[in-house]
Amino acid sequence: MLERLDLRGVTDLDGRLPRPQSGGDEPTAAVAAILADVRARGDQALRELTERFDGVALDDLRVPTGDLAAALDRIDPTVATALVAAAEGIEDFHRHQRLPDASYERDGIVIETLRRSVDRAGCYVPGGRARYPSTVLMTAIPARVAGVPEVVVCVPPDGTGTVPDVTLAAAAVAGVDELYRVGGAQAIAAMAYGSQSIRPVDVIVGPGSVHVALAKRMVAGEGRVGVPSAFAGPSEVVVVVDGTAPVPLAAVDVIVQAEHGPGGLAWLVTWSEEAADAIGAEIATQVARSPRRAEIEATFAGGGYAVLVDGPGQAIEVANRIAPEHLELLTADPAALLAGIRHAGAVFCGPWSPASVGDYVAGPSHVLPTDGSARFSSALTVADFTKDVHVVTLDGEALARVAPHVEALAVAEGLDAHADSVRRRSEVA
Repeated sequence: MLERLDLRGVTDLDGRLPRPQSGGDEPTAAVAAILADVRARGDQALRELTERFDGVALDDLRVPTGDLAAALDRIDPTVATALVAAAEGIEDFHRHQRLPDASYERDGIVIETLRRSVDRAGCYVPGGRARYPSTVLMTAIPARVAGVPEVVVCVPPDGTGTVPDVTLAAAAVAGVDELYRVGGAQAIAAMAYGSQSIRPVDVIVGPGSVHVALAKRMVAGEGRVGVPSAFAGPSEVVVVVDGTAPVPLAAVDVIVQAEHGPGGLAWLVTWSEEAADAIGAEIATQVARSPRRAEIEATFAGGGYAVLVDGPGQAIEVANRIAPEHLELLTADPAALLAGIRHAGAVFCGPWSPASVGDYVAGPSHVLPTDGSARFSSALTVADFTKDVHVVTLDGEALARVAPHVEALAVAEGLDAHADSVRRRSEVA
């Protein structure tokens, strides 16, 4: 089911590692049109686009806050317990990311760093092919830990026009303030520009389709909102194995991220041809009986590969070139490979650390960089909801000491008023 790619003996990987195609200019043009429509017509556009893309006509876009707590009471108690356990782990991990205000002093120059959250954060939660209560937790809880006063969630409605109870329950656990039944690029537009029902936010986070990820980049490019630099699009995994990897485990780990649906990557990388053959056969067996067979096969059709390499060094080179969202190391000594890893959203080591643990309960957010953006960006963190405000204070002696340097640099730049601002102070000292 995976296309075989033999890189043994290849010393130059440029152009040898295929990626799924996003569809060229067509998605970009479609997203731009949606953003413009919502910006111009607000709620009316949101309702029409929801009917077009989700097949439901809505009156109220917002889900009443009381419905969130009610859903938590309705769902299976086992699931409710799991949501709370996951939330506790996510909150505990992100509390370790919080940094206190700081103060720095150098020869009379005092600089205080005030760490302040944004006022309002927007969290996008996908829908359609599956339900993602975990994404509610993985976006809203870091925002709450960062101190954001207002946390907003947008999620597509299902075919009946409702949001699944488990998603609403997750919003209750995470302490979400507002939840709207809006999905796709139109949800990003609503959070960026605002509408009659939805007030604009300061930051938009969360994974989604190519259209959602493109929409986030576009509104960020307009300076409308803050958006993390990661491209949080279709799911990806690279599984690196040697001859010791348990075949059923390696197979299911290649499948896991593929079941989200098309557009992502599912790669098996190995220097053992026997492992590639055995795992490939096991993948076919597992996919044949999977209830999400169609989604898995769609992912494999555009981004599924079994890659043969010369050895561990080339395997890690391939992984770094791909810069995958999830990287799994199912080898006898995964720790020995870590030093070479430079680009990955998250790394999972050994047979007892599947990426699915990271998707739900490990603690770090599962909103990870995709489409190669792990080369320059990271998982969603508390820092994505905060900014540093620097407070600078000098006394007269400190200013007198640095004034000549300020004046010299200001004159060099041709900015006389900058120079004059220190000259005048020396005159009144």
